[in-house]
Amino acid sequence: MKKALRIFLYIVISIIVVALIGGLILAYLPVKSKISNHGISPKQAAVLRESYTGPHHVFTTTDGETLFLRRWNPDSVDVKKKDIAVLIFHGITAHSGSYEMAGKPISAGGYTTFGLDYRGHGLSGGNRGDSPGKDRWITDLAESIKYIRTLGFSKVVILGHSLGVASAICAANAVPNEIAGVILLSGAYEGRKGLSAPPSLYDKARIISSSIFRPNYQAIEYYRKGMKVSPDTLFNFRYTLRFVSMLDVKTLRMPQGLNVPVLVGAGDKDELFEVEKVKELYDMIPSTKKEFLVMKNTTHAVIPVESWNQIVDWLNRTFVS
Repeated sequence: MKKALRIFLYIVISIIVVALIGGLILAYLPVKSKISNHGISPKQAAVLRESYTGPHHVFTTTDGETLFLRRWNPDSVDVKKKDIAVLIFHGITAHSGSYEMAGKPISAGGYTTFGLDYRGHGLSGGNRGDSPGKDRWITDLAESIKYIRTLGFSKVVILGHSLGVASAICAANAVPNEIAGVILLSGAYEGRKGLSAPPSLYDKARIISSSIFRPNYQAIEYYRKGMKVSPDTLFNFRYTLRFVSMLDVKTLRMPQGLNVPVLVGAGDKDELFEVEKVKELYDMIPSTKKEFLVMKNTTHAVIPVESWNQIVDWLNRTFVS
């Protein structure tokens, strides 16, 4: 009996050892990348942040991380708009600099506009493509809103694009009394089918092994067939498992008690989200002050100035008229 027990224990221990060795090998095995843009390190981001000369703000979060806010100022101050700010939450892989397409026309419309670089993105500090977790990520969003209010803007309208839609919904739940309005663009609970091939069993094992043995390693490469890869090294195309899995997007809902104006926009040529699916998100928003906008000649990442001007018009009608 004792001999049989020893044999059983040896087998179990052997299996555990083999699994650990196999996991370590998978976690550290080099993987060929489909993307040539390898991004930058946190140290390089800090150097670029220190040398950045355009209008911006830097603030420190309650856990000591440095976050970067890009700023677009109006050419002239309209007294009816001087206390209103628009805060942009960017999409996955991107950073605030890629939202010049929004910052310029919105600020030209008289609204001071900000763009947050998420932790681990753009010129903000933190491990690239990573977050300590859902709660910290949401706290970062809330603290960026509160920081802008300390600059003298009593009304902050949050604008989320793509992943930023999830960011805006999370922020609205976290600090509903700190926001004056919400704009949700190019996002839905369900994307188009067949955009990317599901990971193989090997890839799944490699990603899980990496998340166990080195959770801060960017084991997941964001790639889909036909995707345009920006040469801008501030873009992130690699993420940790804990970042991409920290939110169940399909469970996110706008808070029931929030009754601020909401604008939901969908591009008529968006290759990731169908207009009908974006409309489903719109239909689930409890606000009685909501509008739906179909943006003409608009893909997922390229939104023409005409669409931004429509958003400025909504801001004017909602907050100024």
